[in-house]
Amino acid sequence: MRLDKPIGILLLLWPTLWALWFSSLGKPDWKVVWIFVLGTVLMRSAGCVINDLADRDFDPHVARTRERPLASGKVSTKEALILIGVLVICSFCLILPFHSWYLVGLSVVALFLAASYPLTKRFFAVPQAYLGVAFGFGIPMAYVAQLDTIPMAGWLLLLANVFWAMAYDTEYAMVDRVDDLRIGIRTSAITFGRFDVAAVMACYTVTLALIAWVGYRQHMGWMFYAGLGVAAGIAGYHFTLIRQREPASCFKAFLHNNWIGASIFVGIALDFLLAQGALR
Repeated sequence: MRLDKPIGILLLLWPTLWALWFSSLGKPDWKVVWIFVLGTVLMRSAGCVINDLADRDFDPHVARTRERPLASGKVSTKEALILIGVLVICSFCLILPFHSWYLVGLSVVALFLAASYPLTKRFFAVPQAYLGVAFGFGIPMAYVAQLDTIPMAGWLLLLANVFWAMAYDTEYAMVDRVDDLRIGIRTSAITFGRFDVAAVMACYTVTLALIAWVGYRQHMGWMFYAGLGVAAGIAGYHFTLIRQREPASCFKAFLHNNWIGASIFVGIALDFLLAQGALR
């Protein structure tokens, strides 16, 4: 479940929080917030187990993953399947209080995305884009939970998350490029080739531009744009980390994406507080 490595939880959580705050104009129902936080933890955990189950024949051949429980034989396939079932059932129970068939339907789509993502690495040239949809599906679900609809802002945030995932997961893929080439797994780092660094920076740019457009449409103020500015500065710092394509530095850049998501969220939250007079 990789609860000892919470970066995956955070990369799912920040976009969900962006959506919860945007959709509620800065006044989310705290019960909804906690349900989505817990759901993020459970579904990321299920996704990790599904991924390791799908990659159990590949992971032993990659230095970074050969000690994962399934790859090393510490956990059986049957045990992994039982754990997936428990996590999925617990996640599904979380959305029942909403009494929304729309949300139930989206949860089924979210499960399909999480379960099918590992397979895309076999045939899709840029599986990171698919990952962005899977990791960002809390966005439309957050809008439905609070508004019972998904406005254009929700779809734009989801698209922004696709580009953000392409940026940070390409950094992640740059760490394993040599092993992935050897075993035949497809990644954006391989597809982009010598343009990988430029692609990462372009994806960051599109991400921030889309979020800025959402903020502009919702008449956000200077604190929102200050948060985006901080996120842009962090993205610029990532260029210095990945330009030499040194695996350790690329992995550091990947982990550092937590602060991009956090900066954007803090800007959104503080701007709504300022507009409501809470910071005066």
